[in-house]
Amino acid sequence: MMKQYFVAAGLSLAAMAPVAHADTVLGLYVGAEGWQAEPEGSFGSKGYAQQDFNFDDETFTSYYAALEHPVPLVPNVKLRYTEMDISGGALLNQTFEFEGVDFAVGSNIMTNAELSHTDYVLYYEIFDNDAVSIDLGLSAKQFDGDIYVAEADNSSSVRVDYSGVVPLVYGRGEVGLPFTGLSAFAEGSFFALDDSTVHDYQVGVQWEFIDNLAVDVAVRAGYRAMMIELDDVDDINTDIDVSGPFAGLQVHF
Repeated sequence: MMKQYFVAAGLSLAAMAPVAHADTVLGLYVGAEGWQAEPEGSFGSKGYAQQDFNFDDETFTSYYAALEHPVPLVPNVKLRYTEMDISGGALLNQTFEFEGVDFAVGSNIMTNAELSHTDYVLYYEIFDNDAVSIDLGLSAKQFDGDIYVAEADNSSSVRVDYSGVVPLVYGRGEVGLPFTGLSAFAEGSFFALDDSTVHDYQVGVQWEFIDNLAVDVAVRAGYRAMMIELDDVDDINTDIDVSGPFAGLQVHF
């Protein structure tokens, strides 16, 4: 089903490509952001009840690079890596079975979930000028981490590795205020199929305080939210929301 969804979306975008406005020059964007996030949610093994955890607030980092070019029909490319290592705990009011290990009622358990991931994005510039820009494309979010659960006294513990790739629809829009360097933007990706839903979006403002022929430099700030509701990824189900403000720096060569 995922492959059919991905192929169908790709054909739709390819059909739109001839009307896309390609850049007239080669452009490289690189950036880094800090994300003050508040994770919440639950996870569990396939076929068993999920357990809610009280996750700690965390500051994550994210790095990205995008290459835009003037070649018609060939999509632009963006890569983004997001660190997401969340920790928390729970006092069990029911038995929690996770990957063959039973944690009894009344147990005080802790967890560490490595949810870091890489986004691979292919997109077209549908519209692009000094006032408005619109990008549309496809992305793949690759997870490759592990989840650790243990009783507070370490009497019982389990660590499970998992990996998976989720295809998403990608979009980005930006509206600028001419001659000021100020703009507002929204960027996100979305996927929904059967019992799995993933979205990852950010909205914010940007100020380009250096603008010359050699390099453009901008500061960015806003709000980012991510939902990771996965059904049966390596026999693990998740229902985790992570959201909060972010700030960062972007350089355009």
